[in-house]
Amino acid sequence: MHFRPLRLFMLGAASLLAACASSPPEGPLSGEKRIILMGNKGEQLDIGSVTFTPVADGATYTIRIDHRHFTDYFLSMKEMKCLEGPELWCHLPYPYQQPRKVTRDDFSWLAHDLLFMYKKKGEFGANFWNGIYYQMHLTDDAITGVAQAVDLNQLAAPPEDFTVPPFGEFERTDIEPEPRFLPFVEIR
Repeated sequence: MHFRPLRLFMLGAASLLAACASSPPEGPLSGEKRIILMGNKGEQLDIGSVTFTPVADGATYTIRIDHRHFTDYFLSMKEMKCLEGPELWCHLPYPYQQPRKVTRDDFSWLAHDLLFMYKKKGEFGANFWNGIYYQMHLTDDAITGVAQAVDLNQLAAPPEDFTVPPFGEFERTDIEPEPRFLPFVEIR
């Protein structure tokens, strides 16, 4: 009779340990995170979420863009969802099959899901050579990135190999973030 409280305590402790062991690890590559685009003057736009599912060598992900902040534009015979500011910042999701996988050192596929084209509001048509690719890296509690220039015309035809991101380091160019509308991204 005297061992019953101890037995209940031990069962409770075992249950707590099992629950802790089965809960997913916390961190930037686990669970649902917000996608925040940021400007040079403190602007922050929450444009959606990405949900990470840990795997042995990184994480797979699903992405959801919330188009409430976007305005519909018809540019160069294509409907586009654009963020309005000093420039139009139009989201161009990667149009081809891809693995939707990241590692602690490689966020290329996630960056391909966050491709943008920028243009001045008064300019005619779409300028696909004004592409934006966010070069991302992992910090202790977030994924951060800075805009680089890419020529989105390269996506006019499907890649030969769907497992290799088309915008590698030699297809991207560093740009000065100061004149751009939303040159930074943070996923937290």
